[in-house]
Amino acid sequence: MAEKPKSMVLGVVAAAVFAGLGRMVVQKIMADRAARENRVTAPLDAETRARISDALRRPSK
Repeated sequence: MAEKPKSMVLGVVAAAVFAGLGRMVVQKIMADRAARENRVTAPLDAETRARISDALRRPSK
């Protein structure tokens, strides 16, 4: 009897999934690094918080 050839589908799918997950991890790391360097979220000072609070409390006309 001849040996049955082994299917490579499982290996190819596993490699594709692994590569996709690795790409997602690298993108997350790069995005976090860019956000940290550009200071996307900056803390608000007391005056700015007070103005925002007053604007929200003021009834609209």
